[in-house]
Amino acid sequence: MKTLILGGVRSGKSRIAEQLALQTAPQKRLIYIATSMPYDGEMQERVKEHQAQRALSAYSWTTIEEKLYLAQVLAEYSAADTTILVDCLTLWMTNLLCHTDKQLLQSETDALLQQLDGIKGQVIFVSNETGLGIVPMKKLSRQFVDKMGLFHQQLAANCDQVSFVIAGLSVALKPSNLAVEN
Repeated sequence: MKTLILGGVRSGKSRIAEQLALQTAPQKRLIYIATSMPYDGEMQERVKEHQAQRALSAYSWTTIEEKLYLAQVLAEYSAADTTILVDCLTLWMTNLLCHTDKQLLQSETDALLQQLDGIKGQVIFVSNETGLGIVPMKKLSRQFVDKMGLFHQQLAANCDQVSFVIAGLSVALKPSNLAVEN
């Protein structure tokens, strides 16, 4: 089962993703893949907050920090008896977009999309929906929003479930009965 949970900053998407993952325990091992590069004090506090939340759980999490090579880590850790939570794709995409190797973004997003069919067990992806605002003024910001939006579309097409979180409430987008012809 592959699930994508989208939402805005502080919408509650990580909390909902963690609750979804916990529903599979104790039958499944819980793995948390963290993609953040906490460059400043505020981001370090966010990381600590997430760590503290998981520490309160009745079940233990294995945390793996991976900033760039997500497909490789998913291949290594996916197993029928495992639930993997990836938090978050937005930070992962930022790491790739800002990397000195400009080919890395395309190769790693392609690798992740190709890896999806080979994932065993359950994986839950968390990501910020970046396409709800106005077109950014800066070139890098526009590139980011464009890349993230296209990647979300590709990932959502390959996930079994997609939800959007607003004010701590999850709205199911997929599966849905809405059919759109291209």
